[in-house]
Amino acid sequence: MNRTPICPGCTSTPLSRRDMLRTSALGFGSLALAGMMSEGSSLAYASGSEIHPRVRAKNVIFCFMDGGVSHVDSFDPKPELERRDNQLFTDSRNPTAMGNRRWLKSPWRFRQRGQSGLPISDLFPHIASCADELAVIRSMKADLPLHSTGVLFLHTGVNNAGRPSLGSWVNYGLGSENRNLPGFVVLSFGVVPCGGLENFSSGFLPVNHAATMFHAEGTPIDNIRPPVAHAPGSPIQQAQLDLLRGQDADFARAAGVESVIRNYELAYRMQSLVPDVLDLSRESLATQRLYGIDSTIASKRLYGIQCLRARRLVESGVRFVEITCPPGASNGTWDQHGDLKRGHEKNATDTDQAIAGLIKDLKQRGLLDETLIVSAGEFGRTPHSAGRDGRDHHPEGFSIWLAGGGIKGGTVYGATDDLGVHAVDPVVTMHDLHATILHLLGVDHERLTYRFGGRDFRLTDVHGNVVNEIVA
Repeated sequence: MNRTPICPGCTSTPLSRRDMLRTSALGFGSLALAGMMSEGSSLAYASGSEIHPRVRAKNVIFCFMDGGVSHVDSFDPKPELERRDNQLFTDSRNPTAMGNRRWLKSPWRFRQRGQSGLPISDLFPHIASCADELAVIRSMKADLPLHSTGVLFLHTGVNNAGRPSLGSWVNYGLGSENRNLPGFVVLSFGVVPCGGLENFSSGFLPVNHAATMFHAEGTPIDNIRPPVAHAPGSPIQQAQLDLLRGQDADFARAAGVESVIRNYELAYRMQSLVPDVLDLSRESLATQRLYGIDSTIASKRLYGIQCLRARRLVESGVRFVEITCPPGASNGTWDQHGDLKRGHEKNATDTDQAIAGLIKDLKQRGLLDETLIVSAGEFGRTPHSAGRDGRDHHPEGFSIWLAGGGIKGGTVYGATDDLGVHAVDPVVTMHDLHATILHLLGVDHERLTYRFGGRDFRLTDVHGNVVNEIVA
């Protein structure tokens, strides 16, 4: 073979393909090792370009408050609203909404909580005991006053279906710490939220990054325990798997099929591990009481089970766990257009103790610093009402909170105006919230991308700024 020097005057010559393969054999071993070490993750760990130098959180537990918790009844006290109670609502920026509406004060008293003096109402007495762990963002702003688009926006960063969920992006970027468990789990009460299962979808990401749905009570996944004759490792199951592998050999070359196969392989590995991970009988009675699992109120007990399962899942390496609320109003648990006091108190009774128990349990186990807890709904509730006992959809300004995982506890960021109508500077968008969550996980939201349809997509699209003021 005649090989020409690389450049005039150079004595070295390029390698032939055969020489390259022979002399670089050890390189292929290095590539294989790198692949195994980064299994499930799509970030460039080698270059470090997408990984923030100071990773704060390893896991996320998202407490989804569907329907929208009223900010002026929970984390955003408004003395001016008390003074104007029952007066006609006027707002020059929103004249079509005035009609015959009246200002409605909160039926709950606000108190300064913890050493930080964070104001929290009597609606959440247990979470109030964790005030010094919370960072409350009071100036959240969403797009539309519609449940379906609002829930999708919260979960995916857009108002329409088809995009990957926040949990899917986290799973795609970081993977699961346990190859025998999924990276993204949704603890569900069997009710599909507004916006549909697209809220938990992988969208255009590989399907193995979609959420795995776990039931609220009993066996977490259907058929997770196979019949004895088909148990993992049994001759019958091995024969079935061999048959499927043979049938899929050619079909596996089709786009997307490899992800489906990985899902089936994961399901096989989960059969032996999931029942043990979610076996709450291994928890002490004191721990179960901390979460309210001893309650005689069925919905409160089930929510406590979900929160304790969430702790056990992140403890076992699941990257992102979402907890949904027990069923309530038709368009979301917190959607009280009427009967506000009874509805919000019922929902708070269900969720308050368990969430506070989760925070305290993680802290005493030394896991709170590496577990980010997010509590958020798709929007808030109006500080005015068409009647005297309800509040309507309100995306113009509302509150959410975060705890653990690199959060500066006992802090308040942003504000709404004196009556709680509009978020005022600095306004925080859903894109900002998503950017902050990824930042706390050590991920640059501008670099976590996926090429689809000819361009690079990201969770925050072309928007998003990290809220550094709540980062420790």
